[in-house]
Amino acid sequence: MRSQGNTTWNISRYQQKRKILNTFLQTFHRFGFFLFFTKTWTNTVLSVSVKKLATRQQLQLTPLLPPYLSSQCISKAGVTKLNTMSAYNPEEDVNLYTPPTTVRGITELNRDLFRKNVALPALKVKKDVVNKVTKSLKNSTLKRPGLKRVVEDSKDEMYRLILLDPCKISCMESFETSEKAVLKEYNVDLQIHMYHLEMTYEHFKPEEILKAVLPEGQDVTSGFSRVGHIVHMNLRDHQLPYKYLIGQVIMDKNPGVTSVVNKTNIIDNTYRNFQMEVLAGEDNMIAKVKENNITYEFDFSKVYWNPRLSTEHSRIVGLLNSGDLVYDVFAGVGPFAIPAAKKNCRVMANDLNPESYKWLVHNCKLNKVNNKLQSFNMDGRDFLLGPVKKDFIKQIEILSSKENKTSIHIIMNLPGLAIEFLDVFRQLFEKQNLVDALPTVHCYSFSKSNEPAKDIQRRAEDFLGTSLEGRCSIHLVRNVAPNKEMMCISFKVPAEVLCKNYLAERDNTEEPAPKRLRPDEVTASEGPQ
Repeated sequence: MRSQGNTTWNISRYQQKRKILNTFLQTFHRFGFFLFFTKTWTNTVLSVSVKKLATRQQLQLTPLLPPYLSSQCISKAGVTKLNTMSAYNPEEDVNLYTPPTTVRGITELNRDLFRKNVALPALKVKKDVVNKVTKSLKNSTLKRPGLKRVVEDSKDEMYRLILLDPCKISCMESFETSEKAVLKEYNVDLQIHMYHLEMTYEHFKPEEILKAVLPEGQDVTSGFSRVGHIVHMNLRDHQLPYKYLIGQVIMDKNPGVTSVVNKTNIIDNTYRNFQMEVLAGEDNMIAKVKENNITYEFDFSKVYWNPRLSTEHSRIVGLLNSGDLVYDVFAGVGPFAIPAAKKNCRVMANDLNPESYKWLVHNCKLNKVNNKLQSFNMDGRDFLLGPVKKDFIKQIEILSSKENKTSIHIIMNLPGLAIEFLDVFRQLFEKQNLVDALPTVHCYSFSKSNEPAKDIQRRAEDFLGTSLEGRCSIHLVRNVAPNKEMMCISFKVPAEVLCKNYLAERDNTEEPAPKRLRPDEVTASEGPQ
């Protein structure tokens, strides 16, 4: 009985202290002061014993706030409940959506380990104006994949809760002036409410998951190439112990992806493809992609395809006009050749890889350009010396006429080797009248030089045996790796390179120099003195 009496007395003392504290706050509020109360000061007013007692008696104390929210401000807008949390620390926001530390080092994905409880700031808004208010607070509302910004209020069906970004909103004074005006217009109480939410695996971004799993301080892979339903990754050595987990996370977080592969060797073979290992999903490498409104199908494990070259494909095709003649020496599955044929160019396309050739033919039929494109499966040098040379000579009368407006383009997209094929153009033809129809070459190459443009021009000149100064343009395609650039050099093949004895024949066609006269002829021509 004594214990119960003491309990009643202690509760009464607590209520008295609480009443005094509220009176104190209201007095300062009338004079427009803003107060920030720290945890230490609050504990002086409300003793630990009383708080413990209140907890035992299930009394409602100050609602607990997460550590990323500051003590709320006391302003003319209304007295808010006093909280005992620490001051707002922006650095703590970084950990707000970090998965639990218990996932560090796991190599097998267990989605249940990513559950985490968080408390988010929220505004209580009448449901008939919630859409208008949410739109006005778009800079302050929560923006997370899989999380709704507006949720139901379990205590009042006439209201909804708008979840706020805790990195931006910590108290009522955090709202911008324009936002406060909107809230006032719709009679929204500025009091910040806490909404308790359980974060799950679905709510975290892939980079957040991988950063939490991999050892601290190590690079987290977030970049990859997507080819249809396939994601292609280049994992580093320190990431390999986690490769299957990484593959599963990437597949989970990218809708439409059903297979994740990792390249296990560099592109160093004749056919420019590479060995790969399936990390997650199905072992189906037949991809279907759409690039620049053209559909392609191919076996990704047996041909070369790089989605990062889409812009370059479009750039070159943009240089072509209807009726132009295009020779694609290293055509692959047709990313240059097929769009060119779609543009009503006459195209001859070649690739040494039998698989690339097979899918090139398939894609021509798929895009209904097989009557505008001839396909070849041979070495690039043989293609230039054989079918290209033969076709060029066959078209010479048309190409050399003054009325001709046809341009000739030779595309050589094999960056590792293409520049070494330029010597093929040395004295390729014997007839001088070809100079009126010189072909334009677009040749690709890698460069590790500090001056890649000068490097690729110098190497092209070495294989051509002539200077290209002032006669070429060089385009940076993309950065392949640190200190490695992919470049494209475009130029018209100089006539002195393309035609045998061009200089000698040109000299013979020029008007001969005047004949030197003998002394007696000079005297006679001058007449009598």
